[in-house]
Amino acid sequence: MAVSDFTMIDAWTQVLELSNLQPGQAVTILTGADTHPQTLRTAQIACQALGAVINRLDLAPVNGERSLSRDPLAYLGTTPLTGNKPAMAALKASDLVLDLMTLLFSPEQHEILASGTKILLAVEPPEILARMVPTQADRERVIRAAARIEKASVMTVSSPAGTSLRCPLGEFAAISEYGFVDAPGRWDHWPSGFVLTWPNELQASGTIVIDRGDILLPHKSYVQDPIELTVERGYATRIDGGVEAALLRDYIESFADPEAYAISHIGWGLQPRARWSTLGLLDREAHIGMDARAYEGNFLFSLGPNNEAGGSRTTACHIDIPLRGCTVRLDDLLVVDGGKVVNEGSAQ
Repeated sequence: MAVSDFTMIDAWTQVLELSNLQPGQAVTILTGADTHPQTLRTAQIACQALGAVINRLDLAPVNGERSLSRDPLAYLGTTPLTGNKPAMAALKASDLVLDLMTLLFSPEQHEILASGTKILLAVEPPEILARMVPTQADRERVIRAAARIEKASVMTVSSPAGTSLRCPLGEFAAISEYGFVDAPGRWDHWPSGFVLTWPNELQASGTIVIDRGDILLPHKSYVQDPIELTVERGYATRIDGGVEAALLRDYIESFADPEAYAISHIGWGLQPRARWSTLGLLDREAHIGMDARAYEGNFLFSLGPNNEAGGSRTTACHIDIPLRGCTVRLDDLLVVDGGKVVNEGSAQ
């Protein structure tokens, strides 16, 4: 259902106020060929109403000839900012960048953040943005979960389908995604609402079973037949199953990069306004699947890079896979029980 400009301006205003946007600060709105016009239009109005100095930087797309999908997260090679010194200078001179294009997993994004500029990614369509406007309560919930990860030495994951995964922790920080940017140099994504980290390099091991009803992203499909991943020394060394396992193998093989098989970020969803069931209700080319990534109680793992966490592993392939019905423990603390978030008030 369409969303009114009034609703979107109000949503943007809430997000910008949570992000501490002040009168006179410089906001650069980064756009591309797929930027939603209503998202752009209402962002500009909300920024103006809050007294910001607004610039728009529109850049041509790249990598379209390499990617197998129109999803902006399906191929993580160079970005429109690669080698673009004038654009980089403008972004680093800004107090806030509204990324309506998608810069994820790029050295340019790290460079911009290191200058103190805040970056907020917002590329889902307006109806999803409006439904999942972030709140301070979202932030507090995600921050508490991240603090538990920081104290833990191992995350273990199990499921009735057969998942049995062990991920030693400590090399990488916990990342809190709650939908707004309230500190200099912070990146976040509206909508979100989940916590994540990365396993220690070469130490994740076990079995992951992607069961019926679990989701493959960027494929944006519900799995119909189980797929079993064997994880050894931090990499998926086998992908077994039927046709869907063969499709997943073929997709990964298309990148011709062994790093595409690495276990990347791991964590769980904490956003009650996100829904597992929405994937089948949306045009798959109109969104990137944030409902699937953030819905409360999922176990979200990915394959691919760890450079977002400060690691050295880069690859153009990034696959996010949220699983239902999993049980997640941090050391001996139960945090997700059969797909239900638990013990949020318990100290570790």
